[in-house]
Amino acid sequence: MDDRNTGYAQGIGSSDIGAFADSLAESLDRQMKVAFEPEERKSLRRFSSTEVAELLRVSTSNLRNRHKDGSFPEVHTDGRGHRFYTAEEVDDLRNILARTGKNADAYKPGRRDGDRLQVISVVNFKGGSSKTTATIHLAHRYALRGYRVLVLDLDPQASLTTFFGFRPELEFAEGGTIYDALRYDDQVPLSEVIQKTYFHKLDMVPAGLMLSEYETETANALARRVQPIFAERLALALEEVDSDYDIVLIDCPPQLGFLTLTALAASTGLLVTVVPGMLDIASMSQFLKLASETVKAVEEAIGRHVTWDFVKFLITRYEPSDGPQTQMAGYLRSILAGQVMTEPMLKSTAISDAGMTQQTIYEVDPSQLIRKTIDRALTSVNSVADELEQTIQMAWGRR
Repeated sequence: MDDRNTGYAQGIGSSDIGAFADSLAESLDRQMKVAFEPEERKSLRRFSSTEVAELLRVSTSNLRNRHKDGSFPEVHTDGRGHRFYTAEEVDDLRNILARTGKNADAYKPGRRDGDRLQVISVVNFKGGSSKTTATIHLAHRYALRGYRVLVLDLDPQASLTTFFGFRPELEFAEGGTIYDALRYDDQVPLSEVIQKTYFHKLDMVPAGLMLSEYETETANALARRVQPIFAERLALALEEVDSDYDIVLIDCPPQLGFLTLTALAASTGLLVTVVPGMLDIASMSQFLKLASETVKAVEEAIGRHVTWDFVKFLITRYEPSDGPQTQMAGYLRSILAGQVMTEPMLKSTAISDAGMTQQTIYEVDPSQLIRKTIDRALTSVNSVADELEQTIQMAWGRR
């Protein structure tokens, strides 16, 4: 047999792998452009009266009457007379309610004087625990609820960045990511890498493969005693934009390296995602033990205690009909008691199907999915977000 025709004579080398990557990147870029034509960027759909009433915490009849009496401006109406609202229009209605409603504060849930910026890291030791899915859905929900939200992608794989319609390997190959705001040489202000998104009241800081250099550079910087050390770099970077946001959500990489430790040291709260299975819980236990020991070392290095307003465990990819999962969820609750969130994030084909087109269930057109399936997913995600929102409000001394 002629080895030249088999592909085995010289083998597959690094240049071949690079060619695979280039082919995939070009193909994905074409697919992304097709998906988001004609603007070649993602855009956000309009929301129905039912959805808007739920977001504003008013009844649909109240919403309808406000339009009739002229206290709410008119919005787009379809051929059947149904109203549909942009996210900006929902925010306008929220502002009107805050000025004219009986309980004005209820319509403006964000920070007040004296409230500190809530920085929440979504963490786990291993992949597949729905960290990115939880982060992006929480971000979308809170922006729709009226919070000013900033999302940080701290994972070099940049899945969260891609969710926002960016192609990190193409658009940020030369910079413009969170790495630029954390690196030890030629560091730039965080504001210079914040990207405005198509989602009202939601900004994001992208990631890219260069972010992986932070791990090696931090080890070298520690040896050279470079200041400020890694544990303070993100916290200091966030000070510049502190007054611009209510909530910062950080999607951490699935390992306890310097990137995750940088996020933990800057956070006011932690959300630990966990799939209710024995191996996943065992892995999380190892993560918590290692994190505890490592954070103690960080505290000695920076001369202060690292504390959080809350640490919550979110059960993800949960299937209520799965007996072993139900048992493991109960086991987790018995051990960690009130730290485990009451509401789990259900495993859902609606979330998976929406994710195939880089969308959340808040973005996808409801008519494209089975009504019962998307309603079930929305109920689950909304319940998770609302429970965590109560925790955030309690951290601000409310509720």
